[in-house]
Amino acid sequence: MLFNSYVFLLAFLPASLALQGLVAWAAPRWRLPLLVVLSFVFYGWWDVRFVPLLAGSILINWLVARAFGRSQSGWLIPAAITGNLALLGLFKYADFLIDLAGRLSGNEPSTLGLALPLGISFFTFHHIMYLADLRAGRAPSFGLVKYALYISFFPQVLAGPLVRWSEIMHQFDERPYARPDAGERFGRGLVLLAVGLAKKVFLGDPLAAYVNPVFQAAAQGKVIGFGEAWQATLGFTFQIYFDFSGYTDMALGIALMFGLVLPQNFDVPYRATSLQDFWRRWHMTLSRFLRDYLYIPFGGNRHGLPRQVGALFATMALGGLWHGAGLTFLAWGALHGAGLGAGLLARRAGWRIPAPAGWLMTSLFVALTWVLFRATSFDAALAVYKGLVGLSHSVSEFKWRSIAIAALVATLGPTAWNAVHRLAPSRGLALTVALLFVVVLLKIGDDANYEFIYFQF
Repeated sequence: MLFNSYVFLLAFLPASLALQGLVAWAAPRWRLPLLVVLSFVFYGWWDVRFVPLLAGSILINWLVARAFGRSQSGWLIPAAITGNLALLGLFKYADFLIDLAGRLSGNEPSTLGLALPLGISFFTFHHIMYLADLRAGRAPSFGLVKYALYISFFPQVLAGPLVRWSEIMHQFDERPYARPDAGERFGRGLVLLAVGLAKKVFLGDPLAAYVNPVFQAAAQGKVIGFGEAWQATLGFTFQIYFDFSGYTDMALGIALMFGLVLPQNFDVPYRATSLQDFWRRWHMTLSRFLRDYLYIPFGGNRHGLPRQVGALFATMALGGLWHGAGLTFLAWGALHGAGLGAGLLARRAGWRIPAPAGWLMTSLFVALTWVLFRATSFDAALAVYKGLVGLSHSVSEFKWRSIAIAALVATLGPTAWNAVHRLAPSRGLALTVALLFVVVLLKIGDDANYEFIYFQF
């Protein structure tokens, strides 16, 4: 079920909050098992066939962690991580690799056609974070219920944020409604939910009408004009931001309403003045994962400049491939890796780029590389790129109003997380949020709902 759907907003969420409140008052020890059950109901709503997959992955990884705690066998954790990656590879990359092998060999092999389980990339990474920290001696052992809730907690199971065990496990032991600030936490969570919904419904979704037809035309081999190429490129630049950051605001807000604090995931990324700065602000929990579990194991900055540049490139290329099983995603990640490497070399050479120029260069680079991220093939991306530089020799209309509004909000507006925590509780704020929530509900009922872009990853 979508966060921006009536069944979630008017049925599942209120019922879940009421059940947690009742259980927390009458039988506190059953609160965590209840949240696990609710999380599995939420996950199974999409496709009940994948509930055993999620449950099995949790049980097996928990058993491995328990066995490692007893025996300290050096092979257990690497084997478990390999198994997690193999499962992810089977569902997400098997057809891609089969198709790629067929292209290279000139054959047309039969693909497996397996459906991609929602959230598999995210819950796989959560397993890996915990197991890697357990092997390094940084993580303790947990009971099955706690571990299951860490992996499956419904606000974050489908599209993050990527939460480290150390950021949330201790919160499971708290009594959320016994805190003196429980009411304020709940209120701030509700504000975040309303703001995230508004970002998705009023800013992200309208841009889909600017973006989707152009990329669909490019995929069909049609010529893309100058105006529509820029319309689609800039439109997607802001669509993916408001879509994903809106989802994150909702996830953080819903978690707060249940008494749990998840980590911030965006910090006004389109104000970044360098590519390094952009990745410190965009999908911050993924950037942190890539740094700690790929870049540093690859050598990081400990083995000289060439190794560091290579580690940056390899990390971002794999990060691109994580987003999707396609060569365009690999190219997108590789370009960002090359860009980060170029920025590192420039800093080592002592070059200093003025902030306005750095912002312009970073914004242009990010927007242009989003074309590869969005396009279904290199040919489709090339059609858009030709339009961007005027090589298509086609004049077309540039729809700019929604893009202009989105650009102003994305670059000048505050991050919802920061703004919500700076606001003082007041009746005026409560009335404003209630009105916004009603307007969003009316908008949801009036228009078609778009799935969140990151659900496909």
